[in-house]
Amino acid sequence: MRPTIADLTRVFARIGLMSFGGPAAQIAVMHRELVDNRPWLNERQFLNALSFCMLLPGPEAMQLCTYAGWRLRGVLGGVIAGLLFVLPGAALMLALAYAYATWGQTPIVEAVFNGIKAAVIIVVIQALYRLARKTLKHAGDWSVAILCFAALFLFDMPFPLVILGAASYGLVRNRGARSKLAADTVEAQTQPASLPRSLMQVAIWLALWWLPIAAAAAFGADTLAEIGLFFSKLAVVSFGGAYAVLAYMAQEAVTTQGWISPAQMMDGLGLAETTPGPLILVTEFVGYMAGHRVGGVGLALAAAFMTLWATFVPCFLWIFAAAPHVEWLTTRPRLTSALSAITAAVVGVIANLSLWFALHVFFNQTTPAPAPFATSLPVLHSVDLAALALSALAAVLLLWRGLALPVTLLIMAAAGAGLGVVSG
Repeated sequence: MRPTIADLTRVFARIGLMSFGGPAAQIAVMHRELVDNRPWLNERQFLNALSFCMLLPGPEAMQLCTYAGWRLRGVLGGVIAGLLFVLPGAALMLALAYAYATWGQTPIVEAVFNGIKAAVIIVVIQALYRLARKTLKHAGDWSVAILCFAALFLFDMPFPLVILGAASYGLVRNRGARSKLAADTVEAQTQPASLPRSLMQVAIWLALWWLPIAAAAAFGADTLAEIGLFFSKLAVVSFGGAYAVLAYMAQEAVTTQGWISPAQMMDGLGLAETTPGPLILVTEFVGYMAGHRVGGVGLALAAAFMTLWATFVPCFLWIFAAAPHVEWLTTRPRLTSALSAITAAVVGVIANLSLWFALHVFFNQTTPAPAPFATSLPVLHSVDLAALALSALAAVLLLWRGLALPVTLLIMAAAGAGLGVVSG
C-alpha cells in the first residue's frame, strides 16, 4: 500500500515524538506502526532494511526510518521520515543545551547533574553487558574486543584506525557465513541496475553535505568549519551506535579540542537520554557548547546547526545511494563478516568509554600512566564517595528494580539535588 504524503507525514511525526528509549525501543515502535498497524511494509522488507542499516555508519534507527520513508514515497518520503525522526529531539536538545550553558554553573543545577552522571555510568555499563552477551560468540570476537579496548584505553590509538583494523580482520576472517536473511532474498542475488541513479544521489547529497562547511571556511568562520569537519569525520566512522562513537568524540572534544570538560560531556549524554530521537543527538550538545565557549549564544546556535547538518546529512547520503541495492547488500558474506568484527570491536570501545567515564566521575584527580602507556590512572585519595553512592543507587534502580530510564533519571536528578543541599 502506497500512503499519501499527508498520511506518511502524520505517521512518521508520531514515530518521531514517541522515539524514546534507544534504538531497540525506537525500532519496535517503527515495526508496530509500519508493519503491524498498517500494511506499508511486510516483515521481510522491514528485516532486510534493518540488516542493511546495521551495515552503515550512523544511527541505525534514524536510517531505518529514512529507508522506510524512501520505500513508501521515494526520496521525498525518505527526507520527511528522517527529518521527523530527528527534529523533535533536536529542538528539545537545543533548548536544554541553551539552559545548561546559561544556568548550568549554579550549585543546584550542578548537583542535579551529579545524579544524572552517576546514572549514565550504569546506563553505559548496562549497554556494554547487553551488547557483549549478544555479539561475543567466538574466541575471535573476544580477542577483537579486548585488543580494541587495549588499543584505545592503554595506547590512545585513533578510533577510526581501530574500526578500520577490525573491519579488515573481518574481511580476511570471513567464515563464508551468509546473512540469516539470505533465504528470503534469493531473488535479489544480482545487483539492481540502478547505478547511475545511485551515483546521482551521491553527487547531490555530497554537495549538500559539504556546502555549509565550505561556506564557513570561505567566509573565515574557522570555528564553524572546524566543527563541521570534525563531525563529518565522526559521521563516517560512527559504526556501532552512539555509545561507541562517544569514546572517540570525548577523546577529541575534551582532550584534543578542549571544547568541553569530561563532566560536561557526561551531562550532555544524560540530557540526550531524556530526549526523543537518536542518542547521537548528544553531538548537538557538544557542538553548542563548543560554539558557546568561543563566541557566546550566536555562535553556539550556528555551531549546533553545523553539528546537526554534518551528523545527519550523511545518513541521507548512505540511504538514498544504497537503498536500491539493499536486497543484494544484505546477502554479501564478506560484508556481514566485517560487520560482525566491527560489532565485536564496539564492545571494546564501549568498555573504554565506561572506564573513562568512571575515572572522571569517581575520582577528582588523575595522573598520567608511565610510558609506554598513554592513559590516566586515578589518584586514590581523591575518590568521590558521594558519586559512588549515587551510582550504587542508579544500579539498584536500573539493574535490580528494572525501572524505565526516564524515571530513573528523574529520581537520580532529585537524589543529586538532595545530596547537594545536604552537603552544601
